[in-house]
Order: sequence, then C-alpha cells, then structure tokens
Amino acid sequence: MNKISIRFFNDREVRAVWDEVDNKWYFSVVDIVAILSESEDARNYWYVLKNRLKKANSEVLTNCKGLKLTVPDGKKQRK
Repeated sequence: MNKISIRFFNDREVRAVWDEVDNKWYFSVVDIVAILSESEDARNYWYVLKNRLKKANSEVLTNCKGLKLTVPDGKKQRK
C-alpha cells in the first residue's frame, strides 16, 4: 500500500508518495520546480525544461516517471 503525504519546504507544499515495494519516497517534480523557480506556471516550466534536457541528451530524465498525485480539488492526476 502506498502512503500519500504532504511535505513542506519554505512553507510550500510538496506532494509525496511512499512506495513500500521499493522503500522509497517519491516527490512531485512540479511542486519542487514551483518552489525552486518561483514560477507562476511550474508545470509548463518543467515541460519546457524537460524538453531542453532531452534535446541535450541529458541522463537526468531517465528515472523521471509521472505519478498520479492528489491535486487541490481532491482528484488524482498524473504530474
């Protein structure tokens, strides 16, 4: 069973999911990008950055997978 958690960094929410199989926490990249970039549209910021990294053949993205996380309206969406 996965545990869902909200963590805080500089008083901003970062969604997280615990995977019992791998014994790891997975954090929302979009939430982290929003905090670090102070971007108004963190999802678009991440989309553009990810595409630039892909074009540069960066290996940073090899382990980045979309997870379904709870959004403010209570629904689960892939982020």
